[in-house]
Amino acid sequence: METTLYLVRHGQTAWNLENRCQGHADIPLDATGIAQARGLADALAAHRIDAIYTSDLQRAHETAAIVAAARGVALTVTRALREIDIGSWSGLTDDEIEQLYGMDRPDGESEDDHRDRIVAAIARIVATHAGEHVLVVAHGQSLEAFRRHIGVPAEPLRNCEWFTLVAQAGGYREP
Repeated sequence: METTLYLVRHGQTAWNLENRCQGHADIPLDATGIAQARGLADALAAHRIDAIYTSDLQRAHETAAIVAAARGVALTVTRALREIDIGSWSGLTDDEIEQLYGMDRPDGESEDDHRDRIVAAIARIVATHAGEHVLVVAHGQSLEAFRRHIGVPAEPLRNCEWFTLVAQAGGYREP
């Protein structure tokens, strides 16, 4: 049975504008991010959505909550959809990271652990919602890691950008 996934990167935050690495930092949407989330709700109005899942971090949760309110669909919040934990890099710009660490992250979550966590979270969502249409609101690096894992080109997503995948027989494909 096919499950349709609408996978979305959260709306804009002030740290996005400042090019600050967020990781697990719990940064809310800014005014533009709220407007983007409202635009996302409008863009998805013609699509069936049976369930909505989101990261527990504010920027994703707020994005998903705006869509959920517009649709009257229950929202499931899960820590498993969080962005990669970047440890000491949190709040820093790329220039600051290079000056302080030389791009070698001293702590946080490994890319493999992050990818495995995201892949497992999405697999659980698919297993729970066989044959349904599910909106998943997460984070840029998380969605890129998932796409690379399943062999779909993983160009960076803009804030509130989304893509669709169909899950079937243990695999994923673009519709």
